[in-house]
Amino acid sequence: MTEQQHPITPPPELVQEWVAEIWHEGTPVRVALSDTHIATRAAQWGADQELEACCIQLADKDWYDGIKNLRNQFRAAELRAARRPKPPSLKEQALADLDKIESSDRGGYAVADLTAIRRALEALDD
Repeated sequence: MTEQQHPITPPPELVQEWVAEIWHEGTPVRVALSDTHIATRAAQWGADQELEACCIQLADKDWYDGIKNLRNQFRAAELRAARRPKPPSLKEQALADLDKIESSDRGGYAVADLTAIRRALEALDD
């Protein structure tokens, strides 16, 4: 995932449909960047609320092996981490790119493979 990207993003066609329903009563519209931003943030908020409700429900129920609190809270944390993963750090990106270059069978490598490595090196103090 790229920086600030959320796994829940409505497709552009759906945003266009929503905007047309509200402002133009079904006629074709051009979707503004602000429309897409609001739709995306609303979808993210709704998805985050649902995830938190699921985690609370999981932690409150005695669903696993009769051990209520600790095990279910751990499973709720696992669920949250799986559904809202953190983007890799710049160091992790650079190391993954370096691994890709080192394991490549081809003679050269793509310039894109070097982007994270360059950014990581530039971030280092001299």
